[in-house]
Amino acid sequence: MSPISTVTEANRTSSGTEAASGTTAFKVDSPNVRYGADDIESDYLYDTTVVSRDTESGQLKAKPTKVHYQFKTKTNVGRVGLMMVGWGGNNGTTVTASILANRKGISWETRKGTQQPNYFGSLMMASTVKLGVDETLKDVYIPFNQVVPMVHPNDVVIGGWDISGLSIGDAMRRAQVLPVDLQRQVYDELHQLKPLPSVYYPDFIAANQGERADNTLGGTKQEQLDQLRKDIREFKQSNQLDRVIVMWTANTERYADLLAGINDTADNLLQAIAQGHAEIAPSTLFAAASILEGAPFINGSPQNTLVPGIIDLAERERSFVGGDDFKSGQTKIKSVLAEFLVNAGIKPLAITSYNHLGNNDGRNLSAPAQFRSKEISKSSVVDDMVSANHLLYEKGEHPDHTIVIKYVPSVGDSKRALDEYVSEIFMGGLNTISIYNTCEDSLLASPLIIDLFMMTELMTRVSYRVDSDAQDEWQPFHSVLSILSYMLKAPVVPPNTPIVNAQAKQRMAMENIMRAFVGLPPNNEMLLEHKAFH
Repeated sequence: MSPISTVTEANRTSSGTEAASGTTAFKVDSPNVRYGADDIESDYLYDTTVVSRDTESGQLKAKPTKVHYQFKTKTNVGRVGLMMVGWGGNNGTTVTASILANRKGISWETRKGTQQPNYFGSLMMASTVKLGVDETLKDVYIPFNQVVPMVHPNDVVIGGWDISGLSIGDAMRRAQVLPVDLQRQVYDELHQLKPLPSVYYPDFIAANQGERADNTLGGTKQEQLDQLRKDIREFKQSNQLDRVIVMWTANTERYADLLAGINDTADNLLQAIAQGHAEIAPSTLFAAASILEGAPFINGSPQNTLVPGIIDLAERERSFVGGDDFKSGQTKIKSVLAEFLVNAGIKPLAITSYNHLGNNDGRNLSAPAQFRSKEISKSSVVDDMVSANHLLYEKGEHPDHTIVIKYVPSVGDSKRALDEYVSEIFMGGLNTISIYNTCEDSLLASPLIIDLFMMTELMTRVSYRVDSDAQDEWQPFHSVLSILSYMLKAPVVPPNTPIVNAQAKQRMAMENIMRAFVGLPPNNEMLLEHKAFH
């Protein structure tokens, strides 16, 4: 495998991506923030409200509390690699070609004229956050990726695995996602990139994927695990990388059975791999290899890759995992609209979602077991919003929620999504909202890969402690990166913690946690400076 190498000062061009890795847009002027040669340390008071109920009167009591955190963020990003499982798929080839185009400033011709490369659709690269107000009380906004030092996608080294042996250039052509003129300009370089052999168990993906599987690993599951670990080590060493992040962008698998003594603990999982147990999925094998090599692993598909044994292993090894399933189109809209309706006191009664697509993802999902994995990940997206409003929903009550996915080859990567929301309104009335959404599937998913990579890389450089005593050791965040939830359909969270699907809450959490890393208070929209004056 010849990975796509990092940018140098000689070949960096201006392509609308303003900053290089590690750039921040401001410096905090506060005694609670210390800038060192290699890190930023902040003292931060986390304000929360603890609610209890009086046993005699039944009245709720709300008690404001403060928790003193200290955060330390290493500022040297270093050289970072991204290894994608399913590198030769629609998402993997689109990400690779698009980063190359941005890196080199490659433009292409369309019917409307010349198109410049960009990172539109990326939360980190194409959105802003409010830093504060200036002396005239006007809002000041900065790029999201300049709140704290972050890796720039133009600087990443890319490699990976695929069950298909096509070069990344030929796989890009097969995907039929990017404009032909852009494909033409990047093909020669991408044609030199070859994916590593991947793990292929026919029982876990649709039978129609077998014709692609000409680049697979042989041997036992233990031997395959050892080879994947070797691949990660060699990729890191040969490219002189400081960190490697592994991301599953490959086909949706069927759900693995959760079995006591097999995948319930780290030790049982590793023993089951050694014994070649049938319920060890390829994605779980990649997750285990990544964890054992200290490389964060992110699952971008809906299957239950992160079984309890993987979570246990990640906690034991102090490595990071995240998932599940890229939240790109229909589900992203649903996590916004459902939150709006419930917060407006409108009661969704039924949400019916239909979509059809013609890419290889759709082809794989045409098999019942793989569709079931996707159905599960899409179905849970409104749960936390419903449970938050007991005025609309009684305990155990839930809107009807139906999901249909069909494979229609002729539409290719241009997915059609149709949604109907039927809600109860004032005095028993009904309101119906219908949405028709045409979305370029891979062009929506690829920026999420970039965001997940950037946020995960950041979290490898952050540590914290709760007590201000200098004797306390700095600790990494929990191994399950729930901070990634904004980009994922079915967020995996640490055990016994709440799952948040509401899009606005997810973005707010990410933004305010990053502000805490540099000692800034959370953003809010009280705007008292505009309301409480004379």
